[in-house]
Amino acid sequence: MESNRLVNEKSPYLQQHAHNPVNWYPWGADAFDKARREDKPIFLSIGYSTCHWCHVMERESFEDNGIAEVLNRSYVPIKVDREERPDVDRIYMNFVQSSTGSGGWPMSVFLTPELKPFFGGTYFPPDDRYGRPGFKRILEYLAEAWKNDREKIEKSSNEVIQQLQQREETAPNYSRALDRSVLDAAFQYFRRTYDSAHGGFGDAPKFPRPVVLNFLFRYYHHTRNDEARDMALGTLRAMASGGMYDHLAGGFHRYSVDSIWFVPHFEKMLYDQAQLAIAYLEAYQITHEPFYAAIARGVFEYVLRDMTHPDGGFYSAEDADSVIDPGNPKVKGEGAYYVWSWEEVESILGAPAAGIFAHHYGIDKKGNVHNDPHEEFVGKNILFAQYSVEQTSAMFKMPPDDVASILHQARKKMLAARANRVRPDLDDKILTSWNALMISAFAKGAQVMEDPTFRDAAFRAADFVRTHMYNAADSTLLRRFYRGDTGISGFLDDYAFYAQAMLDLYETDFNPDHLETAIAITRKMRELFEDRENGGFFTTATGDPSLVMRVKDDYDGAEPAGNSVALMNLLRLAEITNLAEFHDAVEKTLQSLGPRIAHQPVAVPYMAAAADFYLSKRRQVVLAGNPSSDTMRAFLRKLHSNYQPNTVILLVDGNDTRPRLERLIPALGAMKELDGRPTVYVCEDYACKLPTHDVSKLDELLQ
Repeated sequence: MESNRLVNEKSPYLQQHAHNPVNWYPWGADAFDKARREDKPIFLSIGYSTCHWCHVMERESFEDNGIAEVLNRSYVPIKVDREERPDVDRIYMNFVQSSTGSGGWPMSVFLTPELKPFFGGTYFPPDDRYGRPGFKRILEYLAEAWKNDREKIEKSSNEVIQQLQQREETAPNYSRALDRSVLDAAFQYFRRTYDSAHGGFGDAPKFPRPVVLNFLFRYYHHTRNDEARDMALGTLRAMASGGMYDHLAGGFHRYSVDSIWFVPHFEKMLYDQAQLAIAYLEAYQITHEPFYAAIARGVFEYVLRDMTHPDGGFYSAEDADSVIDPGNPKVKGEGAYYVWSWEEVESILGAPAAGIFAHHYGIDKKGNVHNDPHEEFVGKNILFAQYSVEQTSAMFKMPPDDVASILHQARKKMLAARANRVRPDLDDKILTSWNALMISAFAKGAQVMEDPTFRDAAFRAADFVRTHMYNAADSTLLRRFYRGDTGISGFLDDYAFYAQAMLDLYETDFNPDHLETAIAITRKMRELFEDRENGGFFTTATGDPSLVMRVKDDYDGAEPAGNSVALMNLLRLAEITNLAEFHDAVEKTLQSLGPRIAHQPVAVPYMAAAADFYLSKRRQVVLAGNPSSDTMRAFLRKLHSNYQPNTVILLVDGNDTRPRLERLIPALGAMKELDGRPTVYVCEDYACKLPTHDVSKLDELLQ
C-alpha cells in the first residue's frame, strides 16, 4: 500500500490518512514552499481522529482516485489535527463561521499560498447531495477560478484577514463597571432556552456544555434562585438517564442528536468526562443525593479502565464508529459497539433477568430507535433508563433492592459480553490541556468522595505531564505526547488548564510544590500569551510565521476558553497569595474581557463564573495544625462535602510547609494552632472571624 507524507506524523488522525491516494502534506514549511513555488492554492482539511463525518468524507472523497487526482494536480493538500493544532483550527474556523454562518469538522478551507483563506465549509459529499455541492465540482470550479480570477481571489483573501484581525482587535464599547446585572442577564437567557420537559438548552442536537452548569450552580449559590439550581440538576439527571450515558461502562458520549438525550453521537471525549464529572460532583455537594455521586464515579471508573496510559496519563478519545461484523472489520457503523438486539439480551441474561433489564432500559423486540434516517440502528436498541428501579419493581412485583441487585448483575454480564466485540478505535495521544482537566476532576473526586483511587489517579497523571511535557527549568509546557514522542509547544489552554490542575491538586494534599508550580506556570503564561497593550491572552505565543494572525480564544464551548480559565486562576492566586502582580493581572484581564462578559455572557459562562468570583466576597480558609489528625480530617471533610465556590483553602502545617508558605504569604505567620489543637481561620476579603478548633462551628463560620 502506497503512503503519503503523513506516514511519518505522530497524530493518530494524520496516520488515518497516511495511505490515501491524496498527496497529503502536514502543516509546515514543505507544503507552504511547494504552494509558492508551483503557484498553487492550498486545500486545508482539518479534523480529528474520532470524528464521524471526517471518516465519511475520507471514504467518499479522499480514498477516491478521481478526486485525489484533481487535488494532487491543482492544489497542495494539507491535513491538520485540530486537537494538536488548535491555533490553526481557530483561525480558519473563525473564517468558516463568519463566511458560512456555521462551522464544524471536517473543516475544508481553500487558501492562497500566503495561507489566507478565500473559500471554506465543512463536510462536502463527493457529488451533489443533501443540498450540498459535490466536492469534485467545487475543486474543479475553484481551480479554474484560481487561473482566471486570481486577482479577485487574492483581494478577497486580504480583505478577509483584515476583517478577522479587526474583529479580534475591536472590543465592544462598554464603559460602566462590571456588576451582577451581567450575571442576571446570563441566567435569564438560560432560563428562556431551558427545555423544562427534557433538560438541556435549546432543541436538537443537544450538546453537554458543563460550563453552563458551573455558572448556574454559582448563580444559585449567591442568589438562592432555586430555578438556576433546578435547571442544572434537571439537565444532569436527564443526560445520565438517556442514551448519552454509557449505562454499562460509565462515561458520556459526545452529544445527543435528538432533544431527549436518547440517540447519541457515540464518540467519547476526555474533556467531556472531566468536566461532566465535576458538574456531577458539584450537584452532589449541593443536594447530597447519591445519584449524582454514582454518575461521577461511573465516569471515573470508565476513564481509569479504558482511557488511562500505564504510566498515568489519559488518552484523548474513543471513536463513534466501530466494527459491525468481526468477519468484515473494514465495515464500521455509528455506535455498533454499544447497541443490542433483543435476542442478544435474552441470550446473555436469560429469564427473568432479561425481561427486567429490557423493561428498565427501554429495550424493544423490534429495536427502540424509531427516528433512524440513515438506518444505522435497524433492529437494535440503545440503552436508556426508561423506568426507575422503583417503577420496574412495581411492574414485576419485586422488592426494589432485589431489582437493583438483578440490574447490577445484568450490567456486569452485558459489559463482559460487550468486551468480546471489537472496540472502537482509541485515540491514544495524550494532550496536556485535556489531561489537566481530568486531573482537576480526579482531584475534586478525591476531595468530595475521599477515595484514594481518585487521588492516586490525579497525582499519577500530573507526574506524567511533569515528566514528559513540562520543563521545570523554564516553566514551559509541550502540548502532546504520543507513544514516547513529545512535541508541539504548549498553547494558552495547556498553560491555563495545567495551572488550574496544580491549584486543585494543592487543595487535595496541600503540598506547596503544587502551589509553587501553579504560580510559575501562570507567570510563564503571562510572559508568553498576555496582550500587554490591551489585556487578555492570545491563544499562541509570538514567533510562528505560519499563522496569519493571533487570536484570543474567548468562547466557552465544549471546553472552557483559555482566557476564562486564566482569569479564574488569577483570581484564585490573588486570593491565596495577595500578591499585587495577580491582583493587577485580574484587573487588566477584566478590562479586556469585561465587554465580552457584559455583551454576550451566554457565550462565556465560565468567564461569567469568574466574574461572579470577582464580584462576590472572596473567602480564605486557613487550617493550622497536624494534617493527619482526626480533627483536621473532619475540617476538610466539612469543607469538601459542601458546595463552596469562591473559597480558597490553605493548610499551613506539616513537614516544611509552614516556612515555605510564610515566605510566599507572610500573613500566615500569625495563624497557628490554638491550645495545641488544630484550628481553622475563616476570612472574607482578608478580614478574619474568630478562629475555632470546633468542627461543629465551621458551618456557622462559612455562612
